[in-house]
Amino acid sequence: MHSIHSIKRADQIQGELGYLSGFLNEFATEALPGALPVGQNSPQRAPYGLYAEQLSGTAFTAPRAHNRRSWVYRIRPAAMHKPFTEIEQSRWLSRFDDVPAPPNQMRWDPLPMPAAPTDFVDGMVTMGGNGSPDGQRGCGIHLYAANKSMDGRFFYNADGELLIVPQDGRLRLATEFGVMDAEPYEIAVVPRGVRFRVTLLDGTARGYVCENYGALLRLPDLGPIGSNGLANPRDFLTPVAAYEDVEGDFELVAKFGGELWRADIGHSPLDVVAWHGNYAPYKYDLRHFNTIGSISFDHPDPSIFLVLQSQSNTPGVDDIDFVIFPPRWLAMENSFRPPWFHRNIASEFMGLIHGVYDAKAEGFVPGGASLHNCMSGHGPDADTFEKASAADTSKPHKVDATMAFMFETPAVIRPTRFALETKQLQDNYYTCWQGLKKHFNPNQK
Repeated sequence: MHSIHSIKRADQIQGELGYLSGFLNEFATEALPGALPVGQNSPQRAPYGLYAEQLSGTAFTAPRAHNRRSWVYRIRPAAMHKPFTEIEQSRWLSRFDDVPAPPNQMRWDPLPMPAAPTDFVDGMVTMGGNGSPDGQRGCGIHLYAANKSMDGRFFYNADGELLIVPQDGRLRLATEFGVMDAEPYEIAVVPRGVRFRVTLLDGTARGYVCENYGALLRLPDLGPIGSNGLANPRDFLTPVAAYEDVEGDFELVAKFGGELWRADIGHSPLDVVAWHGNYAPYKYDLRHFNTIGSISFDHPDPSIFLVLQSQSNTPGVDDIDFVIFPPRWLAMENSFRPPWFHRNIASEFMGLIHGVYDAKAEGFVPGGASLHNCMSGHGPDADTFEKASAADTSKPHKVDATMAFMFETPAVIRPTRFALETKQLQDNYYTCWQGLKKHFNPNQK
């Protein structure tokens, strides 16, 4: 663990674009020189007349290696807003028992862009999930499609941290801790409780969100892989301090207990002038992932592509695995190189950021999604199987210009009513396996 001290000056948060590099380190950063108190966290009078406030993402008594908290020094404390009232809405959900979960393989076309002005929060729709925010275990899986920036509106999620996977359109996430820009091929994580605003840098945006109710996402241990490989800590970026000192009539939206709530607030809550700690937003460029694979035979398990995990109380079993399938060389000889046919105790929700997924010839397009639940058989479609079975495996093959990902959980991902009834659901997905031919001949080995 190490500390990086960075002094940045910013009158408006939009002008601050610097980052601290590293993953889950102890950071110290200030937008005004001397804004960070020296030697103690909560002095009787903080510099510049600021308020000291601690944001805790884990229990106070969590072991030091797992404890996440940050001290922020802000113009006004986070308690300063009017009372919340519930927002009537039915698209962003945290209950998954409204309809039975079928064992069918499912696949969806991308969400269409909304016709009416719709920001990041209003453009969120839940596809499925498991567990609950109250139990602090499980996840919600959502898609977003937006055509409007959040204007005079701020948001925080008390139910879980948000893993945001942009697919189309860049996002500017102005947070209490500073600014992050996230584009397709990058991911951004906003911790539970952190307030932020989303600006659409390209006018429209579409992507995926995994709302993690459980243990905070972390890098996996590498075991026999060694000290390097997969996602390396140095490639994770955390914003430096910046602040807004703006008063006006604003709206603060909260997700709490599975519902959305709103409150009037008379100032921008993005008014943190300095902070230190290890509980902060971060982003990662998936193109930096160091892919590990087989160079002898057989297609490896998808766990070799693990970027982040949310650990459970059962050793070796995660509540959430975030896995990617990036460009890579396939060099296995005498092997069926695409993903094999399989059934898992785990449930898989897949998305495609760019290109073509190597296990599907057609139908799975960028912005779309698929769900293969516990013990539902799946694998390459008929065309992919035939081509791979006849491929020359004495030569390596480059899987290029693609980026797919998977949210994998040990519990069933229960689709919502929207997911089962939307026009984007492909009713004919099952047909991609119906063309598989019978090759069995008991008289010929």
